[in-house]
Amino acid sequence: MSRTLEASVDIDATPEQVWQVVSDLERMGRWSPQCVKMKVFGGEVRKGTTTLNVNRKGFLVWPTTAKVTRFEPNREIAFRITENHTTWSYTLTPTDAGTTVVERREAPTGTTAISGFLVKNVLGGTDEFDVELVDGMNQTLQRIKLESETH
Repeated sequence: MSRTLEASVDIDATPEQVWQVVSDLERMGRWSPQCVKMKVFGGEVRKGTTTLNVNRKGFLVWPTTAKVTRFEPNREIAFRITENHTTWSYTLTPTDAGTTVVERREAPTGTTAISGFLVKNVLGGTDEFDVELVDGMNQTLQRIKLESETH
């Protein structure tokens, strides 16, 4: 089943300033309540870069891997999670007051069977997990906002 989750925030900083924060994937663990670590392989982040991620919900901890699928400086970065086929993205749009950032989690073809099983039986069910993901997106965006506006 196709599912898209989304959150957005207005930031009083230029797209270039916000990009410096958003595109530094190794700092994702500082912003996201679920992704506690993201290790980038191959040096500088660009299209094709791969990552190893450590995620957490309460006492549960699990690894995932991802590949950067879209990389347009000052505009958009997206990465696809290998294990569940979801794509996470950050889109930056300039505004008169700064930048609007949209964080999205897309699953255009649904997720994998194992991911669906784990969400249903271990992570609290799809509806509850989706609410937690959107709450986490909002927390992540607020932390990105704070960091972007203070630099």
